[in-house]
Amino acid sequence: MNETENPHHFEFDLDRGIREQVVEKLENGPLLPLERNIGPAKSGIYVLYFKGDLVYLGKASRGNTKSKRTLRSRLNEHVGKINGRKNISLAQMKCRYLTFSSEWWVIAAEYALIAHYLPQWNYSGFGSKVPGAGRPGTHRIGRWDTLFPRLR
Repeated sequence: MNETENPHHFEFDLDRGIREQVVEKLENGPLLPLERNIGPAKSGIYVLYFKGDLVYLGKASRGNTKSKRTLRSRLNEHVGKINGRKNISLAQMKCRYLTFSSEWWVIAAEYALIAHYLPQWNYSGFGSKVPGAGRPGTHRIGRWDTLFPRLR
């Protein structure tokens, strides 16, 4: 008999526990306009909505990254990236965020939420790890830059 068939064996699903609690807290939080200087100078996770759809999920971790980014600085980066683009405006964008006391929970929450929501802009070139234009050694253009090219 394997462990899944054993009526006396219990395997705690920590991922599900984290995901359910963070999703509930996040979805009950206020939906805010994405604008400059929104969010606190703390560590946490955030989600971006474009025309009402959740499209991107990211983290800001002061303690675990070289950049020491906060929620405010990370959201400001996204405001700057969206400004000056075709097919998108800040008026079409909203955001939510959660702060955490522990840097570990920031990482765990981001992982759990990306697995839960599968945001379409994650891994598209929107975030800080640009897979397309501007990356040394490549002339490839990321999916996000194709959808929302820079204004000339």
